[in-house]
Amino acid sequence: MPDELSGGIHCQLDELLEERQMTLTRLSELVGLSIVNLSVLKNDRARAIRFSTLYAICDALDCEVGQLLVKIPDHANS
Repeated sequence: MPDELSGGIHCQLDELLEERQMTLTRLSELVGLSIVNLSVLKNDRARAIRFSTLYAICDALDCEVGQLLVKIPDHANS
């Protein structure tokens, strides 16, 4: 059975941090989330995210959810 998340959701945290010249450490301080947990999200290894966490990250980065999380097209349809 293929991984249900392949072709799923990509977190653009790296790109947004770079655009805002912000470190993962600073984001961690702003949102109250550990660097390890943010790293899991940044590297697309997260299986879930709380709405409160999503809101806090988007608030700190001054972005919309759709800028942080994007859908990756399903390879079967390419």
